[in-house]
Amino acid sequence: MRKPQSMRGLEDLGRVRLSQNFFLRDFLQSEIASIHGMSNVPDDPALAIEAGTRLCEELLEPLEATFGRLHIRSSYRSRQVNAFGNINKLNCSTNAASAADHIWDMRDADGCMGATASIVVPWVWDRRHTVGGWQSLAWWIHDHLPYASLCFFPKLFAFNIQWHERPKREIRSYIEPRGLLTKPGMANHAGSHAEFYPVYPDLADCQKLIR
Repeated sequence: MRKPQSMRGLEDLGRVRLSQNFFLRDFLQSEIASIHGMSNVPDDPALAIEAGTRLCEELLEPLEATFGRLHIRSSYRSRQVNAFGNINKLNCSTNAASAADHIWDMRDADGCMGATASIVVPWVWDRRHTVGGWQSLAWWIHDHLPYASLCFFPKLFAFNIQWHERPKREIRSYIEPRGLLTKPGMANHAGSHAEFYPVYPDLADCQKLIR
């Protein structure tokens, strides 16, 4: 599959359905690209679709089925957009660090694919004073979903959620307390963490909802 070279081609690419509720176009918006007149279109659409499908089917669909509509803040970045964001200190890592992360159509140094979306869960944000803070959502995801990494941010409890072929299972945060919440080998990593999210709903069965 070639990178689209026309408006019609980009329209067709945007119509590619990644999962029940998500299409590729949902993930192509970029403030950096919009303000600076850049293209945020995959160079390798087939790889972007493959990685994005896994992100949507395994992580975003279960979240939306459980908590209701998700808000996508940022997701796919082209190599050009990400490199510009890194050079100009616009909260983008290097292309090498963003491969198989925000750059869906670029494999990482180990040859693995992955994809990341920065999202807000309105159900949690609206209940932020009663659910127990961002850690409650972090532990709920940790116990229920096959995420590769999570990173939380102060505004709206937004967080990066990554699917990756070789998941690290790490959770970090820029919200106080900042830093690493858990990773394999830490004493808090294994077992249930249900005490941190007592008012949260059970994980919805996406297949039952589809039927």
